[in-house]
Amino acid sequence: MELHNLKPNTGSKHRVKRLGKGESSGLGKTSGRGHKGQKSRSGGGVRPGFEGGQMPLHRRLPKRGFNNVRFADKVVTVNLSKLEFRFEDGDTVNEESLRAKGLIKGSFDKIKILGVGELSKKLTIAVDAYSATAKEKIEKAGGSIS
Repeated sequence: MELHNLKPNTGSKHRVKRLGKGESSGLGKTSGRGHKGQKSRSGGGVRPGFEGGQMPLHRRLPKRGFNNVRFADKVVTVNLSKLEFRFEDGDTVNEESLRAKGLIKGSFDKIKILGVGELSKKLTIAVDAYSATAKEKIEKAGGSIS
């Protein structure tokens, strides 16, 4: 086998359809879109799931079961590595200080500290929840959880 003998597998390469390149090309004039109508226009066509005005399937079928998305608590998480980077030794970590440092923003129900990364500073943590690993690392560094 040599470079000048290489060629793609049979049937793996196809000529590209060159639409609108004159009537003699076979795909000229209307370029295979027919005459007039919604599907012939640029950007034309219907949205996914549209059934021509008929009641769509997802609205015809009964809705069953329960979904907790509307009622679930929105929990924002912060890793120990971020606390190590942003806070000084002896600082208190609470919602206000986390917002001031830019670690959390927006609306949520709870703040949870996760144990990703290492912590060498003595911090006082006052948040809603923390993982077992985070608690272990905070106490090992001499910090406290209130």
